[in-house]
Amino acid sequence: MREDTLVHAATGVHLVHGSNTNWVILSEGDAVTLIDCGYPGDRPQVLESLADTGHSPEAVTAILLTHAHNDHLGSAEYLSRAYDAPVYAHEAEVPHARREFLHQVSVGQVLRNSWRPGVLPWAVHALRSGGTRDVRVEEPQPFPAEGALDLPGHPVPVHTPGHTAGHCAYHLPGAGIVISGDGLVTGHPTSRTRGPGLLPAMFDTDRERTRDSLSVYEKLAGDMLLPGHGPVHHGSVSAAARTARERATPARQRSSAVRVRA
Repeated sequence: MREDTLVHAATGVHLVHGSNTNWVILSEGDAVTLIDCGYPGDRPQVLESLADTGHSPEAVTAILLTHAHNDHLGSAEYLSRAYDAPVYAHEAEVPHARREFLHQVSVGQVLRNSWRPGVLPWAVHALRSGGTRDVRVEEPQPFPAEGALDLPGHPVPVHTPGHTAGHCAYHLPGAGIVISGDGLVTGHPTSRTRGPGLLPAMFDTDRERTRDSLSVYEKLAGDMLLPGHGPVHHGSVSAAARTARERATPARQRSSAVRVRA
């Protein structure tokens, strides 16, 4: 695995850049928590990333989902069945992971946005990587307790709805790290924005709630952001969320706010 693909963020914390989507490996001794697992087509890379951090798939104690889109759900059911690893998500995301409903960008939405730079190449890649495949998880579970989970890395789930109803970030207070999922990213093939921001609006189930959830990120203490898309962001997570909010606010609203303050 290339050096820039597997990023050592802190002791026992690795960000992995898959094919357009990231996942995170938290390890303690011989045990691992896997947060997200890329597209279905990323499975060989998921297994390779575990090996490159010194672990076998049998070491996966649990799989945590930021949300249940195909590019994050990927091999969750496979790993759960093959290695007896439970899959956890926010209670509002559990039925989404079971595919009782699907809140994911539609083919129609993609076609309506196909004129935008990067959208068509991204769509082709998504199709080839299993973006429309049925990868439902048969028995996803809600988090077993509030606060830090009794799992390697002791991540703290933080509900950040909008991208999906049960979207969650994960906070590692001791390491000063926020694993932000798709609620706060630093890049995407369909966006020209680099650095902290939101995904293009077509990917969000509820854009207004996605913007509102930036206030949740602003309250998380940390100086490193591990996003679901894009590179690691070094610097205040709170400041990153404020930057994303400013970028997501239409220019007319920003100018109105300036006039009011004046």
